Amino acid sequence: MENIDTLIEARWVIPVRPAGIVLEDHAVAIAGGRILAVLPVAEARARYAARETVILGEHALIPGLINLHTHAAMTLMRGYGDDLPLMTWLKDRIWPAEARHVSAEFVRAGTLLAAAEMLRGGVTCANDMYFFPEAAADAYTTTGMRAALGLIAIEFPTAYASDPDDYLAKGLALRDARRHDPLLSFCLAPHAPYTVADRTFEKIARFAEELGLPVHIHLHETAEEVATSLAAHGLRPLARLARLGLLGPQTIAVHAVHLDDADIALLARHGASVAHCPASNLKLASGFAPVARLLEAGVNVGIGTDGAASNNRLDMFAEMRLAALLAKGVAARADAVPAAKALAMATQDAARALGLEAAIGSIEPGKYADLAAVNFARLELQPVFDPLSHLVYAAERTDVSDVWVAGRRVVHEQQLVGRVAGELESTARLWQNRLRAGV
Repeated sequence: MENIDTLIEARWVIPVRPAGIVLEDHAVAIAGGRILAVLPVAEARARYAARETVILGEHALIPGLINLHTHAAMTLMRGYGDDLPLMTWLKDRIWPAEARHVSAEFVRAGTLLAAAEMLRGGVTCANDMYFFPEAAADAYTTTGMRAALGLIAIEFPTAYASDPDDYLAKGLALRDARRHDPLLSFCLAPHAPYTVADRTFEKIARFAEELGLPVHIHLHETAEEVATSLAAHGLRPLARLARLGLLGPQTIAVHAVHLDDADIALLARHGASVAHCPASNLKLASGFAPVARLLEAGVNVGIGTDGAASNNRLDMFAEMRLAALLAKGVAARADAVPAAKALAMATQDAARALGLEAAIGSIEPGKYADLAAVNFARLELQPVFDPLSHLVYAAERTDVSDVWVAGRRVVHEQQLVGRVAGELESTARLWQNRLRAGV
């Protein structure tokens, strides 16, 4: 028999690839943090001697979910500026609060809180965009969560950096220092077309090509953004990015709500991806992203939560369900985004957008063992005709019992491994008092 680290036996294994497959009474063998094999339980028991065997008798085992767009540190501003349109929310609430409070300490505390929330909800990787990414890196690695860290660029000064060159220099220095950390990857993250100048975009395009980094940017989020771009540049935002050499397979267009046929064709022609954030789009009244049309055009679409300041949850189960239902309603087609596609958008399609499809996003030999176990034993989940459909339309994040990142269990029986929830709650209250006092 072959010695391995862990054998996870599950009632159902849903590998995501091949699409729509549900494997009944299967096991996942793990060695060195990676998936060694996926095979029937009886064969696994005969072939492997595991240091630890985990039996999940009423569970579906799925790839860890990937949150394709978030601002983790903004979890400390959950509920701070609700029921406001985007630009009012930014200018009157968020940007003033950030000017007063954002620091490495703020980012580390907020990211720890966000990582805990996401891990408990089956999210094993987040594509994060915020200031002080080095503090976020420390928080993610402390919790054992995987992260793609956005190296932010914006034209105005903050406590983090003085100008666009300073932002990029600090971000790239972090990338050089932490590039070999197995839990971290990096994206260039210009904030948005209305906060980044052409010169900065051109520099980012060069860095993206030279370093092979994704470019993570808010794009076509509101009608106002599109109108402003037309007035200032004579081009819609996507066309402007294409002119500057910034649109390609490495581009992750966040939100992508206000798209016409030419925009969709441009995304498809350049092989760009979209990070769809349905709850945030609704809460900020940004509109309805044309997901079915994007998919029909061949555009890769993943799912994100946005930050907790505009959602107000980092709940990928809720986002999957909402993405599937909204797509059906907007397209007037019940099959616009079936359950299998919604799960793929939250796993392998998001991994593809990040350039990580060879490492994460599905349960396949050779990939990291980033896994989540979803317990279907609850009365409200009975009966179970289709476990895959249940994941999207019936299950909740509170049904996640156990989570592994690179084969290491980070959530066990709904509790974070090695973290004391009370510490995080105390930190959250501390920052709540500071924000409320406005000092």
